[in-house]
Amino acid sequence: MDALGLTYEMTVVLGVLALTVFLFVSEIVRVDVAAILIMVLLGCLTMVPGLEKLVDVRQIFNGFGSNAVISIIAVMIIGAGLDRTGVMSNVAAWITRVGGATESRIILLISSTVGVISSFMQNVGAAALFLPVVSRVSVRTDLPMSRLLMPMGFCAILGGTMTMVGSSPLILLNDLIVGINDSLPAKQKMSTFELFDVFPIGIALLATGLAYFIVFGRMVLPVVQSENGTKGRSLLDYFNKIYKLDGVVHEFSLPANCALVGKSIDELETKYKLLIIATNYQKKTFVAPPRDILIEAPAHIAVIGKKNDVETFGSEFGLQEVGELDQFSETLGPSKAGIAEVVIPPGSSVIGKTGREIVMRRVYGLSPLAIYRAGEVFTRSEGNRLGEIPYQAGDTLVCHTPWDALARLESDRDFVVVTTDFPHEKLRPKKVGFAVLFFAIAISLVLFSELRLSLCLLVGAMGMIVTRVLTIDEAYQAVSWSTVFLLASLIPLGQAVQSSGTAEWIAGLVIGLLDGMPIWIIQASVAVLATLFTLVMSNVGATVLLVPLAVNIALGVGASPALFALTVAISTSNSFLIPTHQVNALIMGPGGYRVADFVRAGGIMTVLFLVVSLSVLNLVY
Repeated sequence: MDALGLTYEMTVVLGVLALTVFLFVSEIVRVDVAAILIMVLLGCLTMVPGLEKLVDVRQIFNGFGSNAVISIIAVMIIGAGLDRTGVMSNVAAWITRVGGATESRIILLISSTVGVISSFMQNVGAAALFLPVVSRVSVRTDLPMSRLLMPMGFCAILGGTMTMVGSSPLILLNDLIVGINDSLPAKQKMSTFELFDVFPIGIALLATGLAYFIVFGRMVLPVVQSENGTKGRSLLDYFNKIYKLDGVVHEFSLPANCALVGKSIDELETKYKLLIIATNYQKKTFVAPPRDILIEAPAHIAVIGKKNDVETFGSEFGLQEVGELDQFSETLGPSKAGIAEVVIPPGSSVIGKTGREIVMRRVYGLSPLAIYRAGEVFTRSEGNRLGEIPYQAGDTLVCHTPWDALARLESDRDFVVVTTDFPHEKLRPKKVGFAVLFFAIAISLVLFSELRLSLCLLVGAMGMIVTRVLTIDEAYQAVSWSTVFLLASLIPLGQAVQSSGTAEWIAGLVIGLLDGMPIWIIQASVAVLATLFTLVMSNVGATVLLVPLAVNIALGVGASPALFALTVAISTSNSFLIPTHQVNALIMGPGGYRVADFVRAGGIMTVLFLVVSLSVLNLVY
């Protein structure tokens, strides 16, 4: 060991690395907690004699102010601003309209879009920007986020290899080449790479990633039911158990010559024991429509009722039921509307009045499904005309309602809202101009200015806060702090691996083992080494360390030094095995992933990345 230059400090760093991997894989504690523990351990180890310079304790928390971490925070705020103004909702609506509820089509649309975007902006920024979109698509299609986020995240990483500005290693590569050229003879000097020189590699990798998840996604992607999906199903079960209600929304398509035309909502609800919760006509949608509205066509209507009542209604008029919510996917999705319980308290002004008298739907946005009174339940399926029952103190009204209407009702003393676990978002569509403007400014600064990435993105984030697209409290809430702590806490470990000489020792050991091997095996080994290094230290650190070594190896065996340098810069994006990459850390919490999920899906992706990238590198270059 001594002959190889392994020092006491390096041995300790290797032990800390092994502990980190063990904590990540075993999941004895959450990964963000594990990362914080490792950061604290590194700081405490500096008190041990001989380890005083393991890390600089004065800078151990600098990761929280690093360019990468601040960039992620800013992008999350920008994404929240675009989401709050309805931009992301419109993107999600387009994706679900084109992709339907088919998992493979949704994955293709989301992942390819993010992959292209990440080719001209940092991949973690593209992934963070699309988190709200994936969340809304998940709610609309009832596909768990765990089935969508990992393909999106992996393709964001892959897309970053399509241009020389898509990832930090590729941005850094030309500067390293220029620096290395100063020490090389004229005949051995390398040319720098142009913007789209790496496009063949990147597009091949992105296509491979898309094909991998479309073909094998069903087998490798975990099924972690999203919180919204679980709550939605459990609430429907609750209402069915307590009130004997079937809360499923059915959407029907009405042709132009439909026999329903001209009939009132009140007439249909009374005869067929249904609740019509929405209708549209000429691109206008009415949620909780008043009873006196007449049906027009061609249009769509959404109803709630017992299964046999719904089937009778549809068959009698020859209506075609839409399999998934189509026209009402935005207005009636779980994030926008649902079933809630509202109690009438003593002293309420509605006591003694009926729903018809107070025009319940038009005034309050409530469409009653049942009334619970002193242990007795009154429902439409039993023939009760709920709109004609006078309200009493203590009545519980079970209603379908838009969430924004329910939020307004919380400040109304005539009602007590029992259901509190619902989205309280207040969309600000009037601010969409400011949101798009500052997003465009941020992206323009990223692409066309020399400012640091974090500063460019903070311009957009602060612009949205100053123009009140978001309040500062909403901006704080938009940040995934577990992701921030995970990333910031791992930065000192990467610095310790590099500053202690551990990384250089590992690289030298590998190089010694390759002596006399064929060039293609040496190149593949360099790619594998870069892949391993980027799992335990920053991809920038791995690139800075390995590019000079790879160039020297290439010159020693008579290979192209530029090709070996590019091999390193591409391979440091091969980070799918454990959630240490910024993108993987970002999606881990929202997707409900475990480290084992990354090992299973990312292990295959890692091998595919190596095979495809090395093949294209040697075929094209």
